[in-house]
This record gives sequence, C-alpha cells and structure tokens, in this order.
Amino acid sequence: MPAAGSPVLGFLTWDRDDPTGGNVYNRALIAELRTLGIDVRLQQLAGPWPDGDASTHLALARALRATPASLVDGIVACGSPDVVAAAVEAGHVVIIVVHLPLSDELGIEPARRQRYALLESQAVHAASGVLCSSRWAAAELNSRYGRGDVGVAVPGVTPAGLARGGQDFVPPRLLSLASLTPTKDQLTLIRALAQLADLPWTADLVGSARADPGYAAQVRAEIAAAGLAERIIVPGALVGQALDQRWRDADLLVLTSRVETYGLVVTEALARGIPAIVSAGTGAVEALQEGATTAEAPGTAVPAAEPQSLATVLRSWLTEPVLRQSWRQAALARRDTLPGWQQTAEAVVAYLNRPPKAPSTQAGLPPASPPTPRRGPPRSAPSSLS
Repeated sequence: MPAAGSPVLGFLTWDRDDPTGGNVYNRALIAELRTLGIDVRLQQLAGPWPDGDASTHLALARALRATPASLVDGIVACGSPDVVAAAVEAGHVVIIVVHLPLSDELGIEPARRQRYALLESQAVHAASGVLCSSRWAAAELNSRYGRGDVGVAVPGVTPAGLARGGQDFVPPRLLSLASLTPTKDQLTLIRALAQLADLPWTADLVGSARADPGYAAQVRAEIAAAGLAERIIVPGALVGQALDQRWRDADLLVLTSRVETYGLVVTEALARGIPAIVSAGTGAVEALQEGATTAEAPGTAVPAAEPQSLATVLRSWLTEPVLRQSWRQAALARRDTLPGWQQTAEAVVAYLNRPPKAPSTQAGLPPASPPTPRRGPPRSAPSSLS
C-alpha cells in the first residue's frame, strides 16, 4: 500500500501556508505521489496545532477514518497520540511525517516542552510508522524514542537557474532563508555581521515573522542597534518572483539554525550553484553533503550559536578569493547530483509497502531541555527501506 491504482492515500496537515521547509516538502511530495499515479487526498486541518481541543481532535479522527492509509504531518499528529492510536487500532495505517520534533523548537516554556515531548513519544509509538527527511533525524528519533523502523525520504530538489555568484564587482550578498524564530537563530548571524562592518557585503534575512513576532521584533531591533539597517534587509516571507530574485542575487546561504533535521534550503542553494554555511551537529550538515562525489565541499559547518566562529569564517570567505571560488565550484558540481522529488516519493512508497513489523514498545526518554547541537558529522541511521 499504495501502488498506482490502489486505494486513496490521505495526507493530513495544518492549514498554515507559510513557505516553511515542511510546507514546501509536503506540497512537492504530494505532487510527485500523484505523478506516480497515487490518489492523494489532501486535508488541511484548522486548529492551533500542535495544540488541540476536542473539536480539532475530532476533525483529525474523522480524517484518519476517511482513508485506509494516511501520511500525517508531525505538527498535527505528534500532539494527538490518542487519536493516532485509536485510528491504528481500528485498522488504519497512520504514518507520521516528522519535519521537526515538537520538543526541539526553542523559545517555549520548559513545562510545555515536556508536555510536547511526552505526547510526541506516545504518538511515535502509536503510529504505524514514522518518516523523516534525513538519516540524521532518523538516528535522533531512534535514539530518543527507541523506534528502530523510522524511514527516510530525503527532500528532492527542483532544478533552478544559476545564481549570479562570483560577481566580485558588487558587494557580496548573503542570504538567510528561514522563519524568524529562536530555533533558526538569526541573531547569531546579525551579531557575526556586526563584527564585519569594515568589509563590503549586504544580507537578506527572508522569513515569516508569524511564528514568533516577539523574536522577529528583536531581530529588527538588533539590526538597528548595530547600525546595519542599510545593509541587512528583513523583507518577511517571500514566494514566487520575489523569492526567485533573492536567490538570483545571492552569493552565499547562511543557515544558523540551532536545530535542523535537514535544511531543504541548503540543497535549494546548491541547485543554484550557491555555497552554504550551516550549523555543525545538525541535519543541515547532511544536506550540505548531499550528492557529493568529491572531497571538495560547497561551504562549511560552524558551531551553532557562536557569532565569533561564524564571523571568522565569513571574514575568510569575504576576503579570500580562492576560498570563494573553491566553494562556488563545489556548489556548481553538485547541481547534477542532487536527488529529485521523484526519488523522495519513491522512498515514501517503498516505506508504505515495507513488510509489516511489530511496533516498538520501548518507552524512550524525551528531552528535558532544549536539544544541544552535536559536534562532528551526523551519525549513521537506518535505511529508509528497512
């Protein structure tokens, strides 16, 4: 379940349309599953997800009962373990698609984090299966919750035109593309750039302010206090031609996330020949390595939440033409080796069609505090088709 021509496959997610990595992944996956001949029925459920009440949980329960099998975004499923368990017990297949564990989001109160972690643990064990976007994330979920059959469907990349990178006669343009939240940690980038005011550069911090308006206000205030309002632009969330223009103008992507399961924007950058700096010890390192056929790296990883370390690397990139050219050439070399969305959809279908496996009964230990990015390369993880 489900091959082409088989029964309907539900896809349940929230009703927010912000251009987040999870939303982009969901839309691209649904389109490709349909291309493979699968009848995917999308339902965007209203509600204050991941929190819910009796009415939102009833809507989720009805949606799960409407199809024999469903993929459910973790933002909906991981706060509703009782609903997931009831659907599975009634004979429905429920696969949770985890984009970011609920308890990994920074900036929430400890009691709320603990509640999310407990609910998430229960949902993960109640589900028929769990899918995530990287081997790093699969290993993390296995380690945290003891579920050894987590599948991997790495995000695909849509072919894109080359960015202008390498035009040294204009100030280099940096791009940060992520919602303005403590998890994405734009303040670290601003504080690093404040140490580089003696060098020519400009930066775009593109991302929605809806998730955490207070943090977004702090980002803007810090830019103003550093005297960088003319050099760092915060345009909000962008889509379509406005976002395409930012991509075309970019020389370097900087993703300062303190927690990241994969980092779809990293491979989107590589598809345009744009190198990237990412946070060490996160799944974004895996994205930076995606499609590698040589030892040449299209960027590097730096310790998370350390403005000085980031400033040091950025200064080297801004002042050393050989380094800039090396990263650029390595990014260009990746363009033809990155996976497409068809491969993502095929991995999902293979996971749905895997032989039945008894669910894990190990309780697992949810984190009591915000996760700390690991140093060093990502750990290995189970195959997506195990």
